[in-house]
Amino acid sequence: MRLIELSFPDTVDAKPLLKACLRAEPVDHRLEPPDERGRRVLRMYFKSGDGQEAIDAIQGQLAETPDWRLVVIPIEATLPKEEPEEDPETRKKRKTLALREELYEDIAAGANLNRDFLVLTALSGVVAALGMSANNVAAVIGAMVIAPLLGPILAFSFASALGDLQLMTKAARTAVAGLSFGLAISFALGMSISINTGSPELVARTVVGVDTTALALASGAAAALSISTGVASALVGVMVAVALLPPSAAMGLYAGAGEWGMAARAGLLLMINVVSVNLAALFTYRVKGVRPRTWLERRSAKRSVFVNYGVWVVLITALTVIAWRVAAIDAL
Repeated sequence: MRLIELSFPDTVDAKPLLKACLRAEPVDHRLEPPDERGRRVLRMYFKSGDGQEAIDAIQGQLAETPDWRLVVIPIEATLPKEEPEEDPETRKKRKTLALREELYEDIAAGANLNRDFLVLTALSGVVAALGMSANNVAAVIGAMVIAPLLGPILAFSFASALGDLQLMTKAARTAVAGLSFGLAISFALGMSISINTGSPELVARTVVGVDTTALALASGAAAALSISTGVASALVGVMVAVALLPPSAAMGLYAGAGEWGMAARAGLLLMINVVSVNLAALFTYRVKGVRPRTWLERRSAKRSVFVNYGVWVVLITALTVIAWRVAAIDAL
């Protein structure tokens, strides 16, 4: 549930604005009279999954109007309690999608490249590298819990769905920096300490199979679905880290130890997982109806989505062929 509060100058004709907002069928609404500053306030209460139509209508009506402000406030509880929908068809049609503006604020924050992101990446890389070398499953799991890799990956796919080139570039920069920094940390560890190159946890990150690709696809889809529906994403963040962090750390460890063949295999797994997570997340956003507000932005976003689909599909096809050839060589 959410409360949408709009403050706008009294010079705006409130009748067409209110009429457009009421098409979204709020549970309740109130239009305040002008105050001493000549401003009016419109408050609307929506059930979970509703409100996007009203926000789009407000932006369309007030696009050329200065000095207005819209605030979205989550509601913990309200009385009297709302009766559940009696019509099954109405319940079925009700969208379980967070507001586009809410999604943007949450996801864009996860794409920030700052000191905290780099420190968490370094710590998770150290824990994962040492845990895999020692065949310590608990340490590897702990590393995936603290790895901050979910933010930039989801932000890139979300920006692709919206055609937001600025956010796409920012998310790509953060993701590449995070993976590269973690790789450098594990490479330094591989050079400076004696690692157990035969550790089962380490060797497992050099094997590419259908199960690993399926895991990455499921991780990306689950992460995008949790974000788009407003569900907590802590656990799916761990799933994404499962697909990305261990092979990255394994690649760095093997490269630092001079095991370039094993490092290449871990790098192949890492690339397949990165492509799979992004492809699944982009597809999930598309299915959930994440798209820009105006038709012009939608046309640009459509091109962005198709381009990204093409790139990811070509990459996953090429990487899968390489993986099959590697598996065939191992079988000989």
